[in-house]
Amino acid sequence: MGLYKNLFKQTAIYGLATVLPRMLSFLLVRLYTGILPTAEYGEVSILLSWMVFFNVILSYGMETAFFRFYNSEKDKQNVIATSTISIFWSSMFFLFGALIFRNSLAALANVEVQYVTYSIWILVLDALVIVPFSKLRANQRPMMYAAIKIGNVAVNLILNIFFLLYLPKLAADNPHTFIESVYIENFEIGYIFVANLLASFLTLVVLSPNYLSLNRKFDKLLWKKMMKYGLPILVAGIAFAVNEHFDKILLGYLLPENIAKSEVGAYSACYKLGLFMVLFATAFRLGIEPFFFSHSGNENAPQTYAVITKYFVILGSLILLGVIVFADILKFLLLDKESYWEAMKVVPLIILANFFLGIYNNLSVWYKLTDKTQIGAYISIVGAVLTLVLNYLLIPKYSYYGSAIATITAYGSMMGISYVLGKKYYPIPYDMKKIGGYLGLSILFSVISFYKFRENYFVGIPLLIGFMYFVYHNEKETILGILNRKK
Repeated sequence: MGLYKNLFKQTAIYGLATVLPRMLSFLLVRLYTGILPTAEYGEVSILLSWMVFFNVILSYGMETAFFRFYNSEKDKQNVIATSTISIFWSSMFFLFGALIFRNSLAALANVEVQYVTYSIWILVLDALVIVPFSKLRANQRPMMYAAIKIGNVAVNLILNIFFLLYLPKLAADNPHTFIESVYIENFEIGYIFVANLLASFLTLVVLSPNYLSLNRKFDKLLWKKMMKYGLPILVAGIAFAVNEHFDKILLGYLLPENIAKSEVGAYSACYKLGLFMVLFATAFRLGIEPFFFSHSGNENAPQTYAVITKYFVILGSLILLGVIVFADILKFLLLDKESYWEAMKVVPLIILANFFLGIYNNLSVWYKLTDKTQIGAYISIVGAVLTLVLNYLLIPKYSYYGSAIATITAYGSMMGISYVLGKKYYPIPYDMKKIGGYLGLSILFSVISFYKFRENYFVGIPLLIGFMYFVYHNEKETILGILNRKK
């Protein structure tokens, strides 16, 4: 039990590092939707979606490769130095190349050049801290990791509030002064990216000692092995970016120009209500990924992974049902204008899609531990192809609802394929009867609550309580054992 206690302790801390920044980001969405019209928020969402693609490219699987070789190589400093130097020089090449072609990139994204310039610098600064953050996780320093992550988003939030709320008032109250001269009218989108840029720069400053303390040279042979391991993960990452963000880009291209950005804005804002599932799945992944690698040699590792996945599904099913039951209350926390609420109908699909993705990440342990990351890339490509094809077919007729259908189909397919292949290459004794029961009942109750009795809490709350009792009845022995240990 000590093994699970340590695992969940680290997961809780990584969860804090994930939840608090995301909750602060939650406030940013509230801020943006309160100030920006849906069309302008749509423009921000499209640009941020493009940034996700370049984030993946600039990391090129090095983060996961770092964990793999940090645990397998005796000379850990060599792994740190090689991965750090690799990321540094690839980031510099990207910086100069992207700045040269920024006009073309702006035309491709259909946004102003200055926003693209800010985005390029943000991407490079974020890439330069990939290895330092990975080093903190590998050395089991979750508190430091959490402090820096939270600090980054706190600075970003404070700067956004200053630029968007207080600076306009200060400029108006102090005419013909320095403050008025630095204020730019109708520059809200620009201020969003300036705030992000400054926060990323300060994060790099905090982690800069990692660059100054390198005491090894670049190991070309090790780098080749890391790249061989990491490049399939790059392909999977690009495919993931397609699944997660390309729908916003396609909405901008496939819908009529006069409504495209407004539709993207409403969809992107309501999409954020999937944040609660994303928080849970991301925190779990951050805590579990180093654990999977460090315990892969244990004889009972498959049984351990099976138990962990079962309880992931239990907790995720509870979050799924809880968020959907109270979705129309939670929307008031996030969306300040009713013009954004029109896309609420996609919320159940998005939450369930993110749950499928979380399950897939748990199932994907088999190809990471068996060094078959190329198969993971193929699975992600299947998901990406489904995303692109279904978005192309469904957006013209169903707008963002078609995008939501494409997302849940892609992630559901990836989850199913990974499970089937995992049974062949790295059999794990999952309790599929219980896992399927919890997942199926949660989906059934969610459909009843949202699509049949929406905002009727006399139905939704009993359904939630009933599901909790079902879990307690089936897991009574484990739950009572945990409670007795605490006493």
